[in-house]
Amino acid sequence: MDWLVAMLRAAGDPTRLRLLLLLRQAELTVSELIEIIGQSQPRVSRHLKLLCSAGLIARFKEGSWVFYRATDEGKGAALGAALADLLPGPPEADLKRLAAVREKRAAEAAAYFKANASEWGRIRSLHAPEREVEEAILRHLTAAPIEQLLDAGTGTGRMLELLAPHAKRAVGIDTSPEMLAIARDRLLRGTLPNCQVRLGDTYRLPFDAGGAAGGFDVVLFHQVLHYLDDPAAAVAEGARVLKRGGRLLIADFAPHSLEFLRDDYAHRRLGFSDREVQGWFAQAGLKLTAAEAIAPHTDSKEQLIVQIWLGQSPAATLGVAA
Repeated sequence: MDWLVAMLRAAGDPTRLRLLLLLRQAELTVSELIEIIGQSQPRVSRHLKLLCSAGLIARFKEGSWVFYRATDEGKGAALGAALADLLPGPPEADLKRLAAVREKRAAEAAAYFKANASEWGRIRSLHAPEREVEEAILRHLTAAPIEQLLDAGTGTGRMLELLAPHAKRAVGIDTSPEMLAIARDRLLRGTLPNCQVRLGDTYRLPFDAGGAAGGFDVVLFHQVLHYLDDPAAAVAEGARVLKRGGRLLIADFAPHSLEFLRDDYAHRRLGFSDREVQGWFAQAGLKLTAAEAIAPHTDSKEQLIVQIWLGQSPAATLGVAA
């Protein structure tokens, strides 16, 4: 009972209740909350500290910034949802200022996209249409229910957007604050409350080991591994956080000889062979269950084949012990 009293005390303040309702709408920084709430930094920070201590919101550091979000699991999430059900939502004035914050973020994301669009466009023109790749990813991953999804190296958050309707909860990890800003804007625009993004390293995922008691149903590496020095280590780390019977999907390039991708786009590896990926899976305790190649619709000598590999941790099927 003490935990409930502590949570109710934390929420039982008009300002803290406003903050909680806002943070159920979006992840926000202290400066953004100050702009919306209209109170001083010390007061807002104190309110946030009390809500964090009570387990109603969570704090995430991202470079020099700190984001806050309503807790999405456990008792804090249950109480937050119950309070939200009793109220019509944040005050109208707060919602208007939240909309202004979102518009500012969207403008910054659009500027970054504009500055880099030509580079990304050149690579996209060399491989299979993204629609076909996404359809293949959906086909492989939605064959079984997804409770918890991890998108390792989420980039712009497109995979979270794609898979959000099929997952109860989805988390994206990336090392780039600029990419996370784009992903966060995408999630806000898509109204995807079951998705969130975090600053994190694919070599050292900020999650406990999976197994029979918990973990992710699905870990996804979409066009990430060719940037890494040690992709095998990243795959092993992804396998570490899988639940028993969980699945790990890689979507990346088959072996190619386009050296300019190293020089111009920081690709560390020029694709991966089936044998190499099967070796990673074996070392990580995964069994290869599916593989698919998707070729581009071009006769150009400069072309990239997208390859999909799906592995599964030990268990006959999801949720069934081996």
